[in-house]
Amino acid sequence: MKTILNVIWLVLSGFWLFLGYLLAGALLCITIIGIPFGIAAFRIGVYALWPFGRTTVERPGAGAPSFIGNILWLVLAGWWLALAHIVTGLLQCITIIGIPLGIANFKLIPVSLVPLGREIVRTDQPFTSRW
Repeated sequence: MKTILNVIWLVLSGFWLFLGYLLAGALLCITIIGIPFGIAAFRIGVYALWPFGRTTVERPGAGAPSFIGNILWLVLAGWWLALAHIVTGLLQCITIIGIPLGIANFKLIPVSLVPLGREIVRTDQPFTSRW
């Protein structure tokens, strides 16, 4: 079932989200300071490309740099990304077929708000691989 949902997601919104996050990541990687944010954007983009069957968990030992980076991300980009996912999710939930896609958009909100210090894992392994 998750493969069918992923294909529908890919066609209707996943590819465009992926391209947006890819462009943002490339722009962020121009400066040395922006490289961690660019890598986070690439990670979110891959997650947005194929979200069903995967989830995010906190990475142990992320520490203070991730916290400070998340504050910067939240102020500069996180609110706008979360708002876009909320609006898109609500629009997708209008139809019965779009409800799972809307839920997937809502699932992207936490990682778009605070992406640093999080890891994307398969749902059948909901724990990080690095302890």
